[in-house]
Amino acid sequence: MSKMNLQDCAQNWSKHSATRVVASTLGVLVGLAGIEHGILEALQGNVTPDGIWIDAIGPGQRFWENATETAITIIPNYFWTGILAIVIGLIVTIWATVFIERKYGARILFLLSIILWLVGGGFAPIFFSIFATLTATRINNPSKGWDTHFPIRIQILLFKLWPWTVLALVLTFWIGVEIAIFGYPLLWLFNADLTYGIQWILGFTTLGLMLVSILSALTYDIQHQPDSQQILASS
Repeated sequence: MSKMNLQDCAQNWSKHSATRVVASTLGVLVGLAGIEHGILEALQGNVTPDGIWIDAIGPGQRFWENATETAITIIPNYFWTGILAIVIGLIVTIWATVFIERKYGARILFLLSIILWLVGGGFAPIFFSIFATLTATRINNPSKGWDTHFPIRIQILLFKLWPWTVLALVLTFWIGVEIAIFGYPLLWLFNADLTYGIQWILGFTTLGLMLVSILSALTYDIQHQPDSQQILASS
């Protein structure tokens, strides 16, 4: 890609609101997590699950004793569950990246995420898609007024945290996924039980970063509205 094309991409990306970036990021994480679940499920082959509650990580893909990725599926076959999760996950990823700003973009993202959840996409489609959908409804309309419930120091902090919170969110999310599947590098330092506990801590940390990222994006967008410069002036 030429230097000019890179500059054009950067300029186009900078035109997006922070709220849009967070909503898209959450949606993309939902889609990619669904694809990752789908690959592991498809690798288990034409096997019938014991019920709708399944583990995306089968015996043949288990790299450590506590490896687990819980999901549900209405498809009574691991292979086809995985294929559907990959396909729907890809659609969710594309939709969240390209179409989330459309009139019904948020609603369709939520509908696709529910479908993904029902075909083995894991539980990220539930938690992340709810917040992605709610955040998407605030794109270009960050609802000035809610921020008055926060002390000015908190508003300044949230403003300055953008975009580092969303970067930390993505990093923490994928570190948690990597540990859930492989266990390393923590297994080089700790036993399996402690590694599993740290994995849970990372999960809650990811949820916390998600909430802070949303608040940070909304604060950032509100303060870039023409009639709302008090935080910028005071910081």
